[in-house]
Amino acid sequence: MKKPTILIIVFSIAALAHAQQNDTTKTLTLNEVTIHEYKSLSEMERMPYMKENVIYAGKKTEVIQLDKINADLSTNNTRQVFAKVPGMSIWENDGSGIQAGVAARGLSPNRSWEFNVRQNGYDISSEVFGYPETYYTPPMEALVKIEVIRGASSLQYGPQFGGLLNYQIKKANPNKPISFETQQTVGSYGLFNTYNAIGGTHKKFSYYGFLHHRNAEGWRNNSRYNIYTGYFSANYQLSKKINLSGEYTNMNYKSQQPGGLTDIQFKDNHRQSFRERNWFGAPFNVASLTVKYDISQSVNLQIKSFATIAERNSVGFTKSITTKDSINPTTLQYNARQVDRDNYKNYGTEVRLSIKFKFFGKENIFAGGIRVYSGNTKRNQLGAGTTGNNFDLTLTNPQYGRSLEFGTTNYAAFAENIFQIGKRLKVVPGIRFDYIENQSGGYINTTQTGTLNPNKRVRQLLLYGIGSEFMVTEKTNMYGNYSLAYRPVTFSELTPSATTEIIDPNLKDASGFNVDFGYRGTVKNYLSFDVGVFYLHYDNRIGTLTQNGAPFKTNIGTSVSKGVESYIEIDVVKVFTEKSKIGSINFFASNSLIDAKYVKWNNPAISNDPAKSIENKRVENAPQYMHRLGASYYLKGFSATFQLSSIGDVFTDAANTETPNATGTIGKLSGYQIMDASLSYKFMEHYNFKAGVNNIADAKYATRRAGGYPGPGIMPGNGRTIFVSIGASF
Repeated sequence: MKKPTILIIVFSIAALAHAQQNDTTKTLTLNEVTIHEYKSLSEMERMPYMKENVIYAGKKTEVIQLDKINADLSTNNTRQVFAKVPGMSIWENDGSGIQAGVAARGLSPNRSWEFNVRQNGYDISSEVFGYPETYYTPPMEALVKIEVIRGASSLQYGPQFGGLLNYQIKKANPNKPISFETQQTVGSYGLFNTYNAIGGTHKKFSYYGFLHHRNAEGWRNNSRYNIYTGYFSANYQLSKKINLSGEYTNMNYKSQQPGGLTDIQFKDNHRQSFRERNWFGAPFNVASLTVKYDISQSVNLQIKSFATIAERNSVGFTKSITTKDSINPTTLQYNARQVDRDNYKNYGTEVRLSIKFKFFGKENIFAGGIRVYSGNTKRNQLGAGTTGNNFDLTLTNPQYGRSLEFGTTNYAAFAENIFQIGKRLKVVPGIRFDYIENQSGGYINTTQTGTLNPNKRVRQLLLYGIGSEFMVTEKTNMYGNYSLAYRPVTFSELTPSATTEIIDPNLKDASGFNVDFGYRGTVKNYLSFDVGVFYLHYDNRIGTLTQNGAPFKTNIGTSVSKGVESYIEIDVVKVFTEKSKIGSINFFASNSLIDAKYVKWNNPAISNDPAKSIENKRVENAPQYMHRLGASYYLKGFSATFQLSSIGDVFTDAANTETPNATGTIGKLSGYQIMDASLSYKFMEHYNFKAGVNNIADAKYATRRAGGYPGPGIMPGNGRTIFVSIGASF
């Protein structure tokens, strides 16, 4: 992004802040730190200054209220759910909604791995340090909120550059001993979705649980899926000061993977598929136990222990899309499929403490804690599977072609403090220390030379940052923060993918920092906004280059993402009147302009050849703009929303290759525009009706290319689909 553009935006923010300050008529008396939650017009909120012993003051935050949103929740439609979060790029692998792939500020959306992804505050990724991909996404119908915290969350949560993504599941009805909720949905291409929940509160005990199932044939050929999710939580108020709670989630699915396409195939018919024998499944079990202890009015302690026991399983024909998966004329059977299986066992505990105290006559807040984490991953790949068509993980040879085991131990300590300065300003310094130990071993092929020597890496990392927040008016504030961030080298990056590949012995963790500055809040009850700028410095990015005729994996360079993010929503009726018989009409605009480029190229062998350097090239998978515009109408129990998503083009490799290759794995992806519409009607107090049309104009588009499973090739987005839903709650 050009500097004059940034200066104009900053000037505009300052001018808006000045106008709001002059317009306010109320006198502010802030003798103590008060926990406020800034509510906007409808679906969006901001995080309070502190929640669950975590400080959010001075950070850029968004909270999506799922119970107020018009969207296709039955298929976890992320472009609709995250519509009002500016700068959120989305990968659409398929129309199942099983895995959410989102990212911010030009980072990779691959299974949301640049976010620290949590459910109710605990980890749900495969392995938070070694393999942070998220194969489990809770059904959106089960959620009450989604919390998104950008950059500076690295101090409290660590370690990803993207920040925190926290799914908050619904809780028990506090006023009834038993309550029931059900939602039944049918839609295009055989979609059937059922969500049923029960919960309640009796004296000191409360509970909530749900059962969810979804299946469909899928919009593309060879894309049927079947998913089951179950959840149960229990909460007991042991005393006035001590609260105990526990929860457990089980998710299991099998999903047929239609594979990628070449660009010619995509242009000819983007619904077609040439992989009918590829399947994917990921049984996931996650659980947590939480103790909350209000030691005094000023001191609060929370201990949260959690565990993940899960798998990642795939079977299929994974060769290039230009290689046909056909019957062998000699055996009159298909060739054996490849079987890959991961097993994850992760355990952790986080202890968080908050203390309110007086400092120079002002009440301040300290929030800190410690974390202990252990992760184990067993990875078996290149297994010889069956020649059949179904989801069958049976091996015809008991020995896998590659077998690896990885272990992670993490100890962390972190602390932040809100210093109240005067009546309006809060300053929040913070620090985090991480000890990370990774171990690996196994073999990458069955030959004698394929055995790997046990490898151990130990890192001790210190992060720090500072944020601030200035109350311009009672309901608006300016915020800013700076914080260091890092991304450990993952297991796949530490392990050769073939005997010819060489791993740089000095491979470094990615490191860098995030900067935010913005102005946000509400004006009366008709305008909500958050306008800001950001700067993300990402050093030691890891990639593969050719050196001495062999692939060499190393830190290839540094990227910088900078830009503008803005969210504005206005209720045009309430601008003129508080009471209206015609209902309410909201318009929203969620926009981001991103300049994400490589600023440094670390390859000394070809750095003198400008034609081969990636310096000044655009970062892959980073659109230069993302605009999501929409309008909603509300009248009593009826509401309807129309949304337009306009996303810029992206390069899919660091070299910014324009022309696609023959296999469809690299090449520029064109920008696209998608229109969606949905409505909801609540009637007779307990019942609701919902319906919608996704991709109204049946636009042809793609959000990503796959280099391996489930491709390889270009991955088409879904065409036009519809859904109809009926529900009730008692």
